Amino acid sequence: MRRERRYVQQAGIDIRTVHGHQASDAELDTLHTFYRSTFDKKWGHATLNRGFFDDIAAGMGEQLVFMVASKGGRDVAGAICLRSGDTLYGRHWGCHEDYHSLHFEACYYQGIDYCIRHGLRYFEPGAQGEHKISRGFLPTPTWSAHWISDNRFRTIIDRFLQQETAAMLDYIQELGERSPFRQGQAA
Repeated sequence: MRRERRYVQQAGIDIRTVHGHQASDAELDTLHTFYRSTFDKKWGHATLNRGFFDDIAAGMGEQLVFMVASKGGRDVAGAICLRSGDTLYGRHWGCHEDYHSLHFEACYYQGIDYCIRHGLRYFEPGAQGEHKISRGFLPTPTWSAHWISDNRFRTIIDRFLQQETAAMLDYIQELGERSPFRQGQAA
């Protein structure tokens, strides 16, 4: 962790935190561009338009948290988070330029620092990524709720989800065995 943070510092990258109600139009443009960049580079289609970011910045205010990485006065990367009264939720990452360990700094270490500064009890850095385990984020199950109106389709989905749940619980246990914490030490 110290080495990764040092890489970012040695690259001359500064990171600032911007809340939705503080964000300028230029910062919201940047936020949207970073959001889109991940979809453009990897897969999928960015479904949130620029107006969405105006709306959540105005409507959510301090609950929208944006970690902006800059080098030489130019924004190069950023992480988009949302917060509740006691939890910070990491949601999106994007960049214009790649720097060693910048993803980890912007998405994880800055989030930890933010939680400490603001007295938040939990940091949920987002789904997926076995690389999070070595950084102290152990896997935890999550749930979602959906209503399927077609009974036949619901039965098929239910059967699949029972099998998928069992497989995911096994995988969570397997990944938990790779914990960087000493046995008996809480995360």
